[in-house]
Amino acid sequence: MDIDVLVVGAGPVGLLLACELALVGVRTRVVEKRVGPHRESRALNLHPRSIEVMDMRGLADRFLTAGRTVPGWQFAASLKQHLDFSGLDSRHPYALLIAQCRTEALLARRARELGVRIHHGREAVALRQDTDSVEVDLRGPGGDPVTTRARYVVGCDGGRSFIRQAVGIGFPGTPESMTAVVGDFAVADHADIGRARRHGVLVARLEAGLTRFVVMDPQRIRVPSTEPVTLEEFRTSLIRACGTDCAIDEPRWLSRFGNATRLAESYRRGRVLLAGDAAHIHFPVGAQGLNTGLQDAMNLGWKLAAQVHGWAPPALLDSYHTERHAVGHTVTTGTRAQTLLVELPLTEQYGLPARILCELVDTLLGMKEVNRSLADRVSALDTAYPPLDPSCAGPLTGRRMPDISLISTASEPTPVYELLHHGHFVLLSLDGNGESPMRARAAGGPARPGPLRMMTAHPHAPHPDLDGVREVLIRPDGHIAWATRTTAPDIRRTERAHALSIWTGHRAG
Repeated sequence: MDIDVLVVGAGPVGLLLACELALVGVRTRVVEKRVGPHRESRALNLHPRSIEVMDMRGLADRFLTAGRTVPGWQFAASLKQHLDFSGLDSRHPYALLIAQCRTEALLARRARELGVRIHHGREAVALRQDTDSVEVDLRGPGGDPVTTRARYVVGCDGGRSFIRQAVGIGFPGTPESMTAVVGDFAVADHADIGRARRHGVLVARLEAGLTRFVVMDPQRIRVPSTEPVTLEEFRTSLIRACGTDCAIDEPRWLSRFGNATRLAESYRRGRVLLAGDAAHIHFPVGAQGLNTGLQDAMNLGWKLAAQVHGWAPPALLDSYHTERHAVGHTVTTGTRAQTLLVELPLTEQYGLPARILCELVDTLLGMKEVNRSLADRVSALDTAYPPLDPSCAGPLTGRRMPDISLISTASEPTPVYELLHHGHFVLLSLDGNGESPMRARAAGGPARPGPLRMMTAHPHAPHPDLDGVREVLIRPDGHIAWATRTTAPDIRRTERAHALSIWTGHRAG
């Protein structure tokens, strides 16, 4: 076998997945048909949960240093109220403005640190799989395809994914019915930016002195996304939108994008899996696309590694589809609703009632409880997964583990996410007075149980979600696999042993 996992696509999703696999010893290679990294940046931000993902692997500081934080994010361009992230239950209650090309570069650097080989200019042109492996024919600069054999292949190759098509996974959804234009300009009159924003134009300051404008021109929203954008069109659309062209000049990137929304029927077929845009596409309202893809990678990485290393429970790899397809459905349906709030006010037929609807939604977003609920959803902090086994179900099962600080023998409080830097399960005893779960051994079954770290500690401060919780088993992606509030030692020991056996192949002793 050439390698354990071949990742097709060297965007941020494929690179994070490669990092996750290599972190726990999976032989991984990344191939990308582009001859080099992206220079333009479609996505511009990381939401709170994505920053937490980086924090779990000790990478948050690299990203925070490279970007700029803002306290919230736009829900729909037609609305005045923004989502407020500042009150969210997170160490990172903000969005991070960071160009996608910078995110890609940081993850590529980390992947290479972990020994991952990244090959640009390699396009997948054929795929065959059997019960033991997958063969992919890759066409490189020489022209003749070279066959690579892997135990698994993951398609992170975008909305037109060759990998998805090669294995026959359907991509149902709604076709493009509206488009917008985006442009990055070296020259712009910043005195007019406030005016442009007040008229619904999205404006963002980028690196190297560039300014990004995103415009939805009522007279041009039916133009197909395949039609090239000209500087003159962009200027005209800006004037129609806000009365000024903001003196834009020297475009570095011009593009048109549409609202086609699709969700893969399955995220897995045999030994082939999908992540990121290969699995879901939508209009980029709420800036959820890249963030959802990064969280796909975080969910898949440790599960696929468990399968490769031979300790995965029977249902573990299939749970990737179960968990993330449901999230993809929530994101794609939510962005369709946001897109309507953008599109309807631009149409003559619905202009007035649409504006009334937007005023109503703005009023609702001004209510703290409504804003918090939508901010939790868009930021992905409210993502919760169903139990892998009904016997481990509970109120906290599948929910995100809060990044509380812990006090143990260490002199300084330790954040929970610091315990996850190596991609291991964490078994945490929170009462400090009960039986310490400091002994564990392989249960019958897998020859190599999953990596497990154990710790006994007190929370540095109370957290409402963890009130009364005595022990918690945390998955490598920061979600709760099992938690108990029981104080009875025998019952707790039985529950613990069962949870460890189901999730990791260990059992407590």
